[in-house]
Order: sequence, then structure tokens, then C-alpha cells
Amino acid sequence: MYIKNGIAYAGEEKQPLKICGVRPLADYRLWVRFSTGEAKTFDFKKLLNTPAFSPLKDRSLFESVYIDYGIPVWNEGEIDISPEYLYENGNFEPLR
Repeated sequence: MYIKNGIAYAGEEKQPLKICGVRPLADYRLWVRFSTGEAKTFDFKKLLNTPAFSPLKDRSLFESVYIDYGIPVWNEGEIDISPEYLYENGNFEPLR
């Protein structure tokens, strides 16, 4: 049991998922390590034609990814993607 904002909840409090490591890979893929200790790769190609992520078609911009408060960001924080989305849609693959 835990208490948050004066309300008691059953079970244990779930910690927010964060990114603690990120690396751009060949072919517009990202390697990400999560706060759970797990690592996955995420294929970004399917998102590059969406308005929010189309600037990342510029390979140098894509490779400039960094972590800001547990979230992968680009272009001084103008572009980001949620850790939950990366976790749900990423694949457990060895780093190549």
C-alpha cells in the first residue's frame, strides 16, 4: 500500500518509465536503455513521414539525440518521444 496526495492505493507505487541511455544506430534506429535496466531498439523509419518527426530525416539531426529529464529529445527539446511509446514499440535486440 502507498499513499499519494492523501489517497491510499493498494499495491506498490509504479515508478515512471525513463530513458537512461540512448544511441542513434544505422538505418534510423535508436538503441535505448530504460530505467528498468532493459534495453531495446526502436525503428524510427515508420515515424519519419509524420509531421512531428519529419525533421529527423536529416541524419545529422537524428544523430543529435540526447536525454532530457528521462526523455529522448532532439533540436533543443523541440522534438521528443515518450519512453512508454519506445518501450511498447521497441524490440529486444542485441546492440550491433
